[in-house]
Amino acid sequence: MPPTLHIAAAILLNERQQVLLVRKGGTTAFMQPGGKVDPGEQPLEALIRGLREELGLVITAEAATFLGNHQAPAANEPGFRVDCALYQVALRAGDQAVPAAEIEEAVWVAVDEPGDLPLAPLTRDVILPLLRRQLLTS
Repeated sequence: MPPTLHIAAAILLNERQQVLLVRKGGTTAFMQPGGKVDPGEQPLEALIRGLREELGLVITAEAATFLGNHQAPAANEPGFRVDCALYQVALRAGDQAVPAAEIEEAVWVAVDEPGDLPLAPLTRDVILPLLRRQLLTS
């Protein structure tokens, strides 16, 4: 079994039902914002820290709804898998995601038509299908 990276990631949707994806510098795959869970840190704490450091978003624990843990091959670490604590995060009016730290690019994409962006396996195979099902039933 490949080594596992424990991460926390956010589903951020705008009013047009587009999802925010980010790309780290020196990489090609777009993925959900978030980050690795540091030793002694809870996934929700890692998520709050990651969104602040990477996008300048200040969220509260109450704004995040846990959607379960999901696994997939890691996008940027060959031979690794990610175990992702996934959260849906409610943005407040006026919240602006501004790429910072290691994030080189942030884009809003249609859930049902992400175009030809290279996507991380977790985003492509787990999160976007989950969002499509969610949007169909809402």
